[in-house]
Amino acid sequence: MGNNGSAGSPGKGPGHGISRRSLLIGGGAAAAATAAVAVDEVRRVWWRVPGVEKPREAGELDYAPATWVAASQGNWRRADRPDDYGVDRVIIHVTQGSYESAVKVFQDPAHQAATHYIVGQNGRVTQMIRELDVAYHAGNRSFNERSIGIEHEGFVDRPQDFTKKMYESSARLTAAICKRYAIPVDREHIIGHVEVPGTDHTDPGPHWDWTRYMKLVRAASTAGDKGSRAS
Repeated sequence: MGNNGSAGSPGKGPGHGISRRSLLIGGGAAAAATAAVAVDEVRRVWWRVPGVEKPREAGELDYAPATWVAASQGNWRRADRPDDYGVDRVIIHVTQGSYESAVKVFQDPAHQAATHYIVGQNGRVTQMIRELDVAYHAGNRSFNERSIGIEHEGFVDRPQDFTKKMYESSARLTAAICKRYAIPVDREHIIGHVEVPGTDHTDPGPHWDWTRYMKLVRAASTAGDKGSRAS
């Protein structure tokens, strides 16, 4: 619509409609915007071209206090998160076994499941899958694609397995993840495996102290992120 009813034909000067120059400039801007979108898409997916590998550094950590032990590639899928899938959940698991048994089973390609991290009863943290990759841990493809999974050593029916060191260490890890991806620190975004739609798992179970855990995560969040990606 022209100003003050002065909708003239193309090619006239200012105040007389849209000029040919304006059309060209407008078209150029639109083309530039389209090109920018195309470049962004190429940036996201170029490494998916057959024979092309996205650069990776073996043993690189996303959480500096962790120790790296690689999971079998049969238990996760290569990705480029959060570019291709936004990360908006942390999912809490319990191993139903020892720390060592969890590490061992995540190295077994036949298991076809693994989490990004394992937290031991003594507070140690092992990272087994990069956060940018999709771990098979939630039993729901959509939740796998947009979450980070954290396994905890112990059994769901043994409250004594959930130690002070475990809670505190896991809370610091979760706080660092939430800060990295701007995930709200609340129970809608930090959930148990049992809360994933379609799952048949019950972990972390009735003895996992969510009130205590969330308080620790919030405290760690305000204390600052000491577990940023190592570089």
